Amino acid sequence: MTAQPNVNRPSLVTLSARRWFLQQCSVGLGAIALGDLLGAEPAKPQAANLGPLAPKKPHFPGKAKNVIFLFMAGGPSHLELFDNKPELTKWDGKLPPADLLKDYRTAFINPNSKLLGPKFKFARHGQSGAELSELLPNLATVADDVCIVKSMVTDAFNHAPAQIFLSTGAQQFGRPSLGAWTLYGLGSESKDLPGFVVFSTGSKGPSGGNSNWGSGFLPTMYQGVPFRTGGDPVLYLSNPRGVDDALQQDTRDGLRALNQMRLDEVGDPEIATRINSFEMAFRMQSAAPEVMDISREPKHVLEMYGAEPGKSSFANTCLLARRLVEKGVRFVEILHEAWDQHGGLVGGLKKNCADTDKACAALVKDLKQRGLLEDTLVIWGGEFGRTPMVQGGSDGRDHHPNCFTMWLAGGGTKAGVTIGESDEFGFNATSDKVHVHDLNATLLHLLGFDHTKLTFRSQGRDFRLTDVHGSVMRSLLA
Repeated sequence: MTAQPNVNRPSLVTLSARRWFLQQCSVGLGAIALGDLLGAEPAKPQAANLGPLAPKKPHFPGKAKNVIFLFMAGGPSHLELFDNKPELTKWDGKLPPADLLKDYRTAFINPNSKLLGPKFKFARHGQSGAELSELLPNLATVADDVCIVKSMVTDAFNHAPAQIFLSTGAQQFGRPSLGAWTLYGLGSESKDLPGFVVFSTGSKGPSGGNSNWGSGFLPTMYQGVPFRTGGDPVLYLSNPRGVDDALQQDTRDGLRALNQMRLDEVGDPEIATRINSFEMAFRMQSAAPEVMDISREPKHVLEMYGAEPGKSSFANTCLLARRLVEKGVRFVEILHEAWDQHGGLVGGLKKNCADTDKACAALVKDLKQRGLLEDTLVIWGGEFGRTPMVQGGSDGRDHHPNCFTMWLAGGGTKAGVTIGESDEFGFNATSDKVHVHDLNATLLHLLGFDHTKLTFRSQGRDFRLTDVHGSVMRSLLA
């Protein structure tokens, strides 16, 4: 049987003409797209010698230039740490009022479980009178420097979707993280280090995985770069045996030439990412080990953080976060997945606070005394709170999205204030409710962005961190 010609198949002449038009006319549509993506003029897509991660101007002058996100993954119990509820103590061991649980959804427990009174004492601190748990004696010393938000709410009640929601504004994988949006909008001030650095210090990695620091549909140059706290900051950063400087330079030059030829031909932004990654890796070989060497710090600074050179700890990474910000790194995220106390609440919280409280307070103090807190935004919090109802016998709490607490410091936030309230059981936020979308809108505002206008076009529509939601919380702003 004779094959019939495909009348819809374009001829080689047509293909050549089309390829010529796309590549050559008006400097090539691919180059136009790349130029727009990298913030360059379309007619001069390679004109910006500073590269695609060069510092950029926001929509308006922002108060914050850098961000340190202390992500307490797992869901810290606001009822034991920040939100004192004497009434909950009176109801300890009793069933909650029926109207409290109307239409309530939980992760793992029967919502009719008995109420559990707070396990630790509270006291007021500083001129602000912030009420904090006895588990946070160090945070109490900087009570007048932080803004405590007791009325956070979220849409998710399981770890992975809730963490990704807090990080990206969506419960599904595939959206850019807050750090990626920050780097996309502001660029980086560090030529020798990644603009977005990530540490993981908990007993396990975050449930949401690397989506918490991913770039989603943004070019991958904007994603977070995980650093280790021991040995080489990044695997394979050191040259292998037998590779000297001359061989490395020749290899880099050859790779760059080949990648640049391909970039000029097709205009794929991922090729620009590849070029940038190779160049950054080379510069990091000298810059990263130096900045990661906390033994260079004075003894009193190490003691303030509780940091010990040569050991992996949350305290060490907080000190490293300050050192990285000093070097121009735009966004540093420390994920400490350790707060999921379905049982062992008392012992777990004691350990978590012993591991983190001193370093968190030291970071705020250190940034302030160095004049960095004014334009460095520090965020502390997890993906949700814990239920007033008991789980795990008599010593645990379930996931709770209706109300939880976060705190912020510096970067244009209002200091020495507590915002929002919850009901008498710490169950629902009742005033100044701050949704995750509102928080992200406010964080972008502090960085100098209108959250409705910081967008990226993907699959035929303009996406943003806050989706189609979010309002700037003016009560958080200094």
